Amino acid sequence: MSAKEWVKEIIWFLGLLAIMLIVKKYIMFPVAVSGHSMDPTLQDRERIMAVKLSKIERFDIVTFPAPDKPGDNYVKRIIGMPGDTVAYDNDKLLINGKEVAEPYLDEYKQSLAEGEVFTMLDTYLLDKSITPTKDDRWVTFFELTDLNGINEAVIPEGKVLVLGDNRPVSKDGRYIGLIDMKDISGELKFSFWPLSKFGMIK
Repeated sequence: MSAKEWVKEIIWFLGLLAIMLIVKKYIMFPVAVSGHSMDPTLQDRERIMAVKLSKIERFDIVTFPAPDKPGDNYVKRIIGMPGDTVAYDNDKLLINGKEVAEPYLDEYKQSLAEGEVFTMLDTYLLDKSITPTKDDRWVTFFELTDLNGINEAVIPEGKVLVLGDNRPVSKDGRYIGLIDMKDISGELKFSFWPLSKFGMIK
């Protein structure tokens, strides 16, 4: 290969590298799911492409820096938007007083025993200085003001409430409070690994 051809190859490589860096910084980036808080929608170690310039809406799955674990990132689903009141009453999501379906939970809910509730509030995680009894540890009705660090009945501007799809094991807005929209790194759009999960995120 001549010196001229070498120069062309180097320029081509540097151009490709620059495009990749621009895409990662401004457009999209890969995310590795860690843990089981988003089962069955997203699996542990699943690889997803996240979009930075996406408009955030209710029920989008997003990633953001973990407020309680510096250096880590969480992947959760947006449930409450600015201006919303949010409550759960025996597994029913109430947005501004109206019941809203959560079809992404159907697979897990179908496996519940009769009378068992999927979305609850663990009072022990809210205040570990109090040891609740077996009967009052799990709360099946709760609203925003029952959650950790939230004093408002309505989600303020610039904030969102996020929950994991696997509610019994998810550390989410019930315990870490509301998330600043400006802290959302991107919306998860496309799964590329494992190949059995290849496709758009629903």
